[in-house]
Amino acid sequence: MKIDHIGIAVKDIEVSSALFSTILNRKPFSFERVESQKLSAVFFKMEDTSFELLEPISSDSPISKFLEKKGEGIHHVALIVDDIKAEMERLKNEGFNPLTQEPYVGANNKLVCFFHPKDTNGVLIELCQHQ
Repeated sequence: MKIDHIGIAVKDIEVSSALFSTILNRKPFSFERVESQKLSAVFFKMEDTSFELLEPISSDSPISKFLEKKGEGIHHVALIVDDIKAEMERLKNEGFNPLTQEPYVGANNKLVCFFHPKDTNGVLIELCQHQ
């Protein structure tokens, strides 16, 4: 298990992409809309890890709700795993609460699952697996 990416909630993905392009001295490698989560995502590759900028495309998006409550900033930390279902089961058996009972397809066509931040010191944890 290692960090796959760090998700950052932003209000304006174009402005934030320019900002992170300057900070990281590189262009993003991926842009996509994730209709199921009502968001747009931009990824910047940093060797084995990425930064993911997340902008809501709807007022009822989870990212929109996050921005209303907490403002822009770190939204989640994603861990890459070999077997997402086995890791979900292991964490559930340890008492952690997933936000969904089954993984689903997220950005970059990865299977994903999130665990509630109330169980993880306030940090939303995402598990992701390459398909």
